[in-house]
Amino acid sequence: MRSPAQAARAWARSARAALRRHLHEGDADAFDEDLVRSLLPVALPLYHWYWRVRVVGVENIPTEGPAVLAANHSGTVPVDGAMLKVAVFKEHGRNVYLLASDLTFRIPLLAQLVRPTGNARADRTETRALLRRGELVGVFPEGFKGIGKGWSQRYRLQRFGRGGFAAVAIEAGCPIVPVAVVGAEETYPMIANLEPLARFLRVPYVPVTPWFPLLGPLGMLPLPSRWAIVFGEPIPTDGFGPAAAGDAEVVRELAERTRARVQRMLYEQLRARGSPFFGGRPPAVRP
Repeated sequence: MRSPAQAARAWARSARAALRRHLHEGDADAFDEDLVRSLLPVALPLYHWYWRVRVVGVENIPTEGPAVLAANHSGTVPVDGAMLKVAVFKEHGRNVYLLASDLTFRIPLLAQLVRPTGNARADRTETRALLRRGELVGVFPEGFKGIGKGWSQRYRLQRFGRGGFAAVAIEAGCPIVPVAVVGAEETYPMIANLEPLARFLRVPYVPVTPWFPLLGPLGMLPLPSRWAIVFGEPIPTDGFGPAAAGDAEVVRELAERTRARVQRMLYEQLRARGSPFFGGRPPAVRP
């Protein structure tokens, strides 16, 4: 039987080989399912044992055809996106194309992995193309305002942007699946934002947590909170007609309805979860 160190080295060799093969043999921007599977051994221990993720309502994700998965965003560092992707891939079997900001494409190494691991730029043209192909698209409408909100605002949803996700869903006539992610807020509790440094670095925020930067690199370790990822009942859009995508009032109402649904789901899960840290997988309310 292999030791943990031997298993880790074997995984590293497998992941490097998969990445080299992708970069040299295929389209560097194309989704590579084999590459994703080779990277899963990194995420699964976090998913199963560290954050003890419970997934509920996965049957609300269509088994085929397009859909927009609209989730809350939180946690200072976007690990919620990674866990959402793992949850859909593992529990449902489909890939969800998470929409990434322009900043993501400026980060070395990460920029090379965004597209091969089945994600896309947060661009309306790209999003339309994915939905026309019948793909699942994952959006975090709060954007950086959600992920960078302070500890005092945890689980209070920020504005859902201008409703672009609702407009493209109406154009495609596909459902919007509301998604509530509970647990990410506690991984890196942000108690302050070094705004002058953030402006200098041209980033949305520079977080201060109870342990970072006080403890240096150790302060970057996420806390072992208990997570629930809940997929709610789909909100249909096929009754609007494509022309309604240009009606600002219709788009705004649909975006707000989605936001209200996600907020309600968050509060329901928080009441059921109890302690953020202690115990096994948290109980979860059926959506």
